Amino acid sequence: MNIDRIEFNAWMERLMERFNLLDDKVKEMKIQNFEIDGEQLLDNQDVLQMLKISSRSLQRYRTSKRLPYYTISGKLYYKLSDVHQFIRDSFNGNAKQ
Repeated sequence: MNIDRIEFNAWMERLMERFNLLDDKVKEMKIQNFEIDGEQLLDNQDVLQMLKISSRSLQRYRTSKRLPYYTISGKLYYKLSDVHQFIRDSFNGNAKQ
């Protein structure tokens, strides 16, 4: 079975168009923010990157109730405002010592 160059190029172009559509969809999904009560929710990975801490430290903050969290479909989420408040509290706590 031989495929001529023109047909191959047309096929590859259609394939690349599909990849571009998929890429656009993935980008849309990344941009789409999860919200509750109009407030942005962050997942564990977002908070770890934002605070530059280990997953164990984040677990300690949850356990000690220093950082409120929500479980939705078995996944942990944090309100952005709660994370900001945690940062402010941590900064003020260090300034007092």
